[in-house]
Amino acid sequence: MKESRPSLTDIIKACRQGEESAQFALYERYYSYALTVSLHYCRNRDEAEEVVQDAFVKVFRSLEQFDVHQPFKPWLRTITVRTAINHFRAGRKADKILGMEAVQKMPGVENKALNTLAEEEIYRLLQLLPPAYRLVFNLYVLEGYNHPEIAELLGISVGTSKSNLAKARRKLQKWSAPFFRPIRNSYTL
Repeated sequence: MKESRPSLTDIIKACRQGEESAQFALYERYYSYALTVSLHYCRNRDEAEEVVQDAFVKVFRSLEQFDVHQPFKPWLRTITVRTAINHFRAGRKADKILGMEAVQKMPGVENKALNTLAEEEIYRLLQLLPPAYRLVFNLYVLEGYNHPEIAELLGISVGTSKSNLAKARRKLQKWSAPFFRPIRNSYTL
């Protein structure tokens, strides 16, 4: 007979009681989702994995406050996004302390298949954006925040938020242009 998968509510109750096997089960069940979210905000997979680890630490510390009658994924997403923002801020502070500018090299993106972008290529394009542009773009486009909310979250002005979004869009359009053929109007006379 096949064992049934424990419910999320049961896992959360066990996590609240400090059961390590339940914590592992929750982590295992939602790791891929959290990694997908963090990849939108991080420069590379290693950084994204670090954000996921930190996010799960926060999840386990604040699990008592989670309402088991509410959906878990949006709560986890919020924690993961905020953890990524904090990670970005910490990196920015470290750069200032060390007197370095955050400079990111932008290697070319290669078209891998039939003039279409695969999911990995989209992530790579997002990861090529300078961190400040990537954060604003993701918060605005993927998370649905407005510019005043982004400005408050990141400690920047609304104008900077708008400017970073516009610059991110221009860069993404430029980098993705080779993947798309211009559409020719077949109805020209």
